[in-house]
Amino acid sequence: MKVLIIKRDKIGDMLLTTPMLRQLRRALPHAEIHLLANDYNAWVVAENLDVDRLWVYDRVKVGKKIRPLAAIKQLWLELKLRAEHFDVAIVAGGDESKRAITRALRIRATRTIAYCSKSNPLSAKLTDPMPLAPGVHEMDRMLTQLTPLGIQPPTEALYPHFPLPKNARDFALEWLQERNLAPQAYIVLGLGARRAKKQPTTQQILDWSHYFKQRWGLDTVFTWTPGKSDNPQYPGDDEIAQPVLDAGLPNIHPFRGALMPALGLIWNARTSIFPDSGLMHFAAASPGGVLGLFAETDVSPSPAQWGPRGPRADYLEARKSVSEFDDATVLSRIGNLIGHDQDAV
Repeated sequence: MKVLIIKRDKIGDMLLTTPMLRQLRRALPHAEIHLLANDYNAWVVAENLDVDRLWVYDRVKVGKKIRPLAAIKQLWLELKLRAEHFDVAIVAGGDESKRAITRALRIRATRTIAYCSKSNPLSAKLTDPMPLAPGVHEMDRMLTQLTPLGIQPPTEALYPHFPLPKNARDFALEWLQERNLAPQAYIVLGLGARRAKKQPTTQQILDWSHYFKQRWGLDTVFTWTPGKSDNPQYPGDDEIAQPVLDAGLPNIHPFRGALMPALGLIWNARTSIFPDSGLMHFAAASPGGVLGLFAETDVSPSPAQWGPRGPRADYLEARKSVSEFDDATVLSRIGNLIGHDQDAV
């Protein structure tokens, strides 16, 4: 059997697809598993052993920039995919995506599986339209997309997986050595959410970092996305990070850098704290795990659907803003993750 998984979303979404790939491989060990990704998220599964072939297409629109050549390349790629004669194409994702469904149908697999409402005209063109499942975690919804093939969700825990590349490991060890920091001797505290209410305040970052050092002897690696918040392509957190830098505390080590080096630091951390973001999901897959921070979930994704998944993953949810979290609650959860009891703050 030849199966094509289509995944056009963000990097965290792609990471959440890896349990689906693992379960598919377990159930069909001799199948050819192909994955179609874009030039933004493909690296997440580039070393995934459950993928036999990775197809990558260039995005036509990046921020406000239009790339006409990318559209031509996409048409050529679709013809190549059509010539593969796939038995099954799966639009991986828990929500309805008209664009992804249309892309899948053009490949003309024998069967095409996707979440699609009955009111959508594309539903009649799918061999296996699946009813939407609101409120179910994204990872579980994708695992359920295997049921038309007779593959049931796993009975045991199955978590997202990412093999950290060697260059990220080497960078982290060198960066830590330059700062006299040992692996596991620090906690990563990151920004990265695109809504201000999901970010910890400056005072929270300073207070939590002080406690990490005084109670557990752990430094803080403070990381954020470089750039200005109004960048249409990749919004950054420089303005939010600056007050923390201005405090100049010796136990806070700032890291303003690229994504892959940041992952190296996360993989060597005792544990991590991140707002709801792609980095939160990667931290959940790391050895130290993560405490995810969610807020204002009445108008933004909730942890029921997008919470971190991993053997050492936890989260907190605030009604309106992360600033509502009291220090004792946050530090108690971190204490659980690092294996220490937490005294009264």
